[in-house]
Order: sequence, then structure tokens, then C-alpha cells
Amino acid sequence: MKDAVNFKVLKKDGETRARRGKLTTPHGVVETPVFMPVGTAATVKAVKPDDVKEIGAQIILANTYHLYIRPGHEVIEKAGGLHSFMGWNGPILTDSGGFQVFSLASLGKISEEGVEFASHVDGSKHLLTPEKSIEIQQALGSDIMMAFDECVPYPAERDYVEGSVGRTTRWLERCKAAHKNTERQSLFGIMQGGMYADLRRMSAEQIVEFDLPGYAIGGLSVGEPKELMYEILDGCTELLPKDKPRYLMGVGSPDALLEGTALGVDMFDCVLPTREARHGRAMTRDGSVNLRNSKYAEDFAPLDEECGCYCCNNFTKSYLRHLVMSKEILAATLISIHNLAFLTDIMAGARSAIEAGGKKFSDYKSETLGRYYGA
Repeated sequence: MKDAVNFKVLKKDGETRARRGKLTTPHGVVETPVFMPVGTAATVKAVKPDDVKEIGAQIILANTYHLYIRPGHEVIEKAGGLHSFMGWNGPILTDSGGFQVFSLASLGKISEEGVEFASHVDGSKHLLTPEKSIEIQQALGSDIMMAFDECVPYPAERDYVEGSVGRTTRWLERCKAAHKNTERQSLFGIMQGGMYADLRRMSAEQIVEFDLPGYAIGGLSVGEPKELMYEILDGCTELLPKDKPRYLMGVGSPDALLEGTALGVDMFDCVLPTREARHGRAMTRDGSVNLRNSKYAEDFAPLDEECGCYCCNNFTKSYLRHLVMSKEILAATLISIHNLAFLTDIMAGARSAIEAGGKKFSDYKSETLGRYYGA
């Protein structure tokens, strides 16, 4: 059976594991490495789909758990699928709901069958199984579906993590068996294993046997120190197929994006840019800007002189601070547009640097992170 998505590596960096690729989906081509804005509940918070497209975002992420809880996947299916429902005609990846079940819901118990939980909205009882996750995602109609997995917290005992790895693999087998429309939606597997390198290897060896069109690295950025995350990630990417996309789940800081790219990651997602925006914080080439700071009250320059987004082309830090302090909804919209544009631009720069060859990517990473973090 032909897969709905396919991936091609176009160029490899000579000094790092960074690579330039092309991911072809039923709803368009995605140039990698790429940052995916998160539209958890069928919306990138505070930003219209047209604005998301205008900043150059190529693919967005939506979430199975949230859309199952409300409005319900049956409603979205009747609307013609998620693309039609939310007015986004580009590629969509759906998270399986596993992470949200463990982080948001009131857990009943985890069993071989699945996870019993109580909704964070109304306390209603549910059972999410691998088959149910695939059923929901097929109703949503995303281009890429994620397998249902168990994301263990940090820290976690080795024995528990080892059992979780086995369960995640068995759940993947059930997800693949439940996945019927392979020509319209592709299924990605997820590597787990916590902070144990040998368990990461075991997980990778098991999931690669399923010969899926892509693989994710889960269970990182869950509270562990950044140095440990990079150490584990360094060993993870080499365990996954070189000719298929690698997706690092849930990271979006500039250092995580560029360090991850250097280690061979192709896809990233995170709520960070829109969450920061809702707290009045902007991400600029010269670091984070907290617009609540009084020094911006009469600062009539844009957030970022080098940014060409709608926010920076039309508004000043003074005006944005006024919106933030007045609790105006527009503040979240404008700063979210800028933050998303900033991360999108970072990844566009990474792609160009890889294409240029030589030391261009290493120089680009060093200069970008040095400027952002003031090194």
C-alpha cells in the first residue's frame, strides 16, 4: 500500500547531522527542517488561519484528546474533516492524545487495553485505547497521525520505563492494525525510553520493525535538564531510519530547534510562541522581550527591526505594551503572529544554511543562538 506522505533528503550538512528535506503530504509539500505551530483545539490560539499561512507556516498540529472531548470527532467528521472545520487547507499532524491524557486528565488507570481517565472539562469518564485514538484521528482527517503511546514523566524508575516501552510498542501494533486509509493518512510511530539510552535503543529497534513512513522522539522536554535532553537526543536520532522524517515532540525554544536540527531532527512543535505571547513576552533576534517592563512605555521601535511580520511592520513596542497592560485581546494576536514568524524565520534560515554547505549551518547556529541568548 502506498503511504499518504513521503520524505526525501535533499542535502546533508557536512559538519553536523543537519539535513534539508522535503515531506510531501496530501495537502501540500513541507520543507524541512520545520517548526509546526500548535493548533491544539483546531485553532492556533489568537491567530487566524490566513495569518498563520502569511507568516510562512507550512504545517500545523492539532490534538486528538482535546477534539475528542469537544466538540467531538463525530462533529468534525460531519463538517468534512479538520481541514474544512478549521479553515486550514495545508498539512495537519494530529497528536495521539496520549500526552494530554497523562498531563491534563484525572487518570483512572493505565492497562494493556488503554487509559481510563476523567475529562478535564466535565469529569466524564472515558477509555482511550490505541484503536480509539486511530478512530478519532481518521475522523479528523489529518495528513499525519501519531500512534498512541505512554509518555512517562521525569524522573521515572527504570523498571517502569522498560514496561512502558513494551506497552508503547504493543499499542503501536494495534494502531497500525486499526489504520485503514493509508493512502490518505500516514501513521508515525513514537520512540520512548525515558532518560535510559539502552531503553531508547530497545524502543527504536522495536518500532522501526513496523516500517512506518516516519518516526517521532517522545518523552523529552518533560522536566529534565536541557543538557540531559540533548545527551539523550544525540543518541536517539541515529537509531531511526536515515531516509524517513524524524520528529522531536514538544520543543520550540530557539536552542532546542537549532541544536535538534544539528542532531538530525526534521520536525518540531511547541505551544511556546503563542503561550509566551499571551503573557506579554516576545521572541526577537536579540532575545526575549517582556513587554510589561516599563522601559518599553515610550519605545516607538518595532519588536524586531529585522522582522517583516505584520506586527513588526505596523506596531511599536510602546503600543504593544499598552495592549498588554490594558489586557486587550489584540495583544495576544499581534505578539503571537510575531513569535510564530520569528521561529518560522529561524527554520527558514536553517534550511538556507544547510543548502549553502560548508560551515554555513554551524556558523548560522552559533550566530543565531549567541545573539538570542547574549553569549
